[in-house]
Amino acid sequence: MIHRVTEDEFDYLLENFPAVGLVGARQVGKTTMAKNHFSDASKFIYLDMERNSDRTKLTDAELFLQSNSDKTVILDEIQFMPELFPLLRSLIDEDRRPGRFVILGSASPTLLRQSSESLAGRIAYLQLHPLNLLEVKDSTDWQTLWTLGGFPEPLLKNTARFASNWQQNFINNYIQRDLPALGLAAQPDVSLRLLQMLASAHGTTVNFSQLSRSLGVSMPSVKTYFGFFENAFLVYRLQPWSTNLKKRIVKSPKVYFSDSGMLHHLLGITDFNALMGNIGAGNSWEGFVINQIRSLLPPSDELYFYRTQDGAEIDLLVRRNNNWLFGAEIKLSNSPTLTKGNHIAMEDLGLNHLYVITPNADNYPLSKTTEVIGLLDFLERVKTL
Repeated sequence: MIHRVTEDEFDYLLENFPAVGLVGARQVGKTTMAKNHFSDASKFIYLDMERNSDRTKLTDAELFLQSNSDKTVILDEIQFMPELFPLLRSLIDEDRRPGRFVILGSASPTLLRQSSESLAGRIAYLQLHPLNLLEVKDSTDWQTLWTLGGFPEPLLKNTARFASNWQQNFINNYIQRDLPALGLAAQPDVSLRLLQMLASAHGTTVNFSQLSRSLGVSMPSVKTYFGFFENAFLVYRLQPWSTNLKKRIVKSPKVYFSDSGMLHHLLGITDFNALMGNIGAGNSWEGFVINQIRSLLPPSDELYFYRTQDGAEIDLLVRRNNNWLFGAEIKLSNSPTLTKGNHIAMEDLGLNHLYVITPNADNYPLSKTTEVIGLLDFLERVKTL
């Protein structure tokens, strides 16, 4: 299954940059997208840096790559062979034809650090997200996508047992192999406990001091571990919007999982009915909607939430070119209502219009400045912005 939303972007980058980087979590579809871009298999060479036979081909990497300079070379999981970056820089400087190299990485710390030192000005990056509702609307519904998450394999299998086994293996691979290989010093059981704590905190402001006490490790260590999870595309922080307003603004970021299926596995949620009966359903829905929106926006857009200690609040704010693109409240109800705090927040921010995103309500104005809209219809609008 191809991520149709980003195909045009991928085409554009390949036509304009000598190297293109596709980054994102494991199993999100990077290899499929890279390979399926080429209708003629003779036009590319695929090498997996985790496969010994492919690494052997690069014993004399310069000779191999020069001998195949007429093809696009796809280098998968390149963070496990970072010594290639200086060679790629040299080869690109000799011949800056676009589309020479595609590098794929499922964990960004080494990848981004090495490339920023060696390939600055020579590479453009594209992050692949889990599947979006717009991509699968003809084959599944929002309930299934929300419950199982957007990784192609568990979503396509569409069985709770397989999804649970898949997610467990996915998490184990990260905490036992990938993250330690990239320098994470935490023991796997500590990493797992922290992920479980973060799952319980999903959609709330992150409190590193509390996490430190609960985990029994120092706060700097917790922040380091969290940073590895972020750079592995497992979680992310949504920053609060703050200005010089004379308001007591919440300053801690919120934490969200990048995939709702992984979140639900860590929370022990196996099906939609169990999800709807869980105390965290509202926060899970909020994160799911934000993930859907993030996957459609260019990386230059800025995403925030707004909350003051007096109760003014908006779930999501998107800023583009120093102006508000839109603001949204996210409701797990098809009959939503807004609070006084929502209207105060609009006044604080100078926001003239607010979307109220629901699972699948009919679209209608709630007031002169607020509009109720179903998720799918809202994503269709975001796609055109």
